[in-house]
Amino acid sequence: MNKNGIHNVIFKISTVLILLISISISSISSAFAANVSNKLPFDDITNSYAQKEIVRLAGLNILNGTSPRTFSPQKPVTRAEFIVMINRLLQLEPVDIAIAAFTDVRKNDWYYGWIQAGLNLGIVDGVRPGIFEPQKQISRQEVAALIVRAAKMKSGSTSSSLPFVDSNKVASWAVPYVYAIHKNSIMSGEGNKFRPNDAMTRQETAVVLSRILDTAFGVSVSKNQQTTVIQMGWQYDSTTTQFINQIKSSKINTLVPRWFYLENNGVVSDNSNKELMTFASQYNKKIWAMLGNRSNSELTHTILSSSITRNKVIQQLTSYVQKYKLAGINVDFEGVNPVDRDNLTAFISTLSNELHKIGAVLSIDVSPDLGTDWTEGFDYAKLGKSADYVVLMSYDEHWSTSPKAGSVSSLPWVEKALNKLILSVPSKKVIMALPFYTRDWAYTPKGVTSEELSLLLQNQRIRAVNAKISWNDTTGNYVATYSKLGIKHNIWAEDSRSLSIKAHMAANKGIAGYGYWYMGAESLDIWAAIRNVVKYSAY
Repeated sequence: MNKNGIHNVIFKISTVLILLISISISSISSAFAANVSNKLPFDDITNSYAQKEIVRLAGLNILNGTSPRTFSPQKPVTRAEFIVMINRLLQLEPVDIAIAAFTDVRKNDWYYGWIQAGLNLGIVDGVRPGIFEPQKQISRQEVAALIVRAAKMKSGSTSSSLPFVDSNKVASWAVPYVYAIHKNSIMSGEGNKFRPNDAMTRQETAVVLSRILDTAFGVSVSKNQQTTVIQMGWQYDSTTTQFINQIKSSKINTLVPRWFYLENNGVVSDNSNKELMTFASQYNKKIWAMLGNRSNSELTHTILSSSITRNKVIQQLTSYVQKYKLAGINVDFEGVNPVDRDNLTAFISTLSNELHKIGAVLSIDVSPDLGTDWTEGFDYAKLGKSADYVVLMSYDEHWSTSPKAGSVSSLPWVEKALNKLILSVPSKKVIMALPFYTRDWAYTPKGVTSEELSLLLQNQRIRAVNAKISWNDTTGNYVATYSKLGIKHNIWAEDSRSLSIKAHMAANKGIAGYGYWYMGAESLDIWAAIRNVVKYSAY
């Protein structure tokens, strides 16, 4: 073989070697890339500027993909999708609310409960009354508003100065939120532009939500420290088995069975139930057995006006507490005459002292102080010093025979009553009782009449009569309107939204917990809503 032949052979061998090496390198690179991709939760985020944030939030189950291996980082986010992400970040749970807020958000929509949960806490609202537009792409200024409300940031004002060249494009309602979101370094815009009306992409959303988690508020959320508040529920018109089942389906930790009543000559009748005691012990529930007077003003006066009879009642109660190993007593005296004011105070003071000696607590139920004879018998300040807890019965604003129709528990009325009570009683000793009932008002030619409804019956009736529903911002209720036999009817509904608003307001004042009159009258969605209030209020 000549030199040229040898060179050709060498050249061919070299070419083959180079080709083999190239294939090997390519294979290794492909394998490496595949390995990197497999370590990521999605295959299409390798080149995303939000890769780190997407991985973080996917691991926390705040963000999901558009398919098992696809995230679609540049895809716009809808209004429904964003509120679901926010709720998951806040570790809230969906609320299958009984009265739908929006006609375009149906019960079988996957986001139904999530939107209602955000609505209950005042985080989200519709684009107009009754309309949410869940599939509409959410704008950056809408995102700003939702985040500021959700993360409890202090917003600016409509006159706040924005540092963006396109500030004039920010809607007037959004200015306070855009100002706050920029000030808190959550959203900064791009190229000195905020782009308020642009759709928010999924990768932008990942960055923004990740920044929230790094704030002090986000750290509080991440710790998810469980706040224990008193949740007391009264037994009424139910068997022990029914009451136990009602407790199991709720978050009630303090049971209030109506066991003890004042009788003639200072006798305290005993209707205690061993089955309930056993259940409470097994499930770590407290029992504050109720002492009632059956609204008998005369009998109450006879007993309270005699120190001997008062002490007789107290001795029996302490004996029952010891015998049944009760955690406390709940005193529910209604219709107390103004003349018995000092004697009631003395009774509560002595009873509290005796219960404390045996390790039990005392709570007393009071109505809102409206400056009438109905509440003149209660010295709130002195009762608050003696009792461990004062329970505000925040209902019956419009009572059964009220000459005027209206809410049983409107937000302004409840807040006014609570504000007045905590002027006399420390908020940490106040329990706010919420109504699990409402009234159906009929406007007859002779005046208004009412029918009391449990919340279960309320919901059934609203559906059965196909009532027209509208939200009343002033009272904090849905108002249902319908006609029957030519007579107009109104129901100021109590539901998970109205109750959440009241509970959230009270939580912000630092109260000790909530009571519910009465167990078994509620729809089950209320418990998820209250759990959300307790959790969100603790952040």
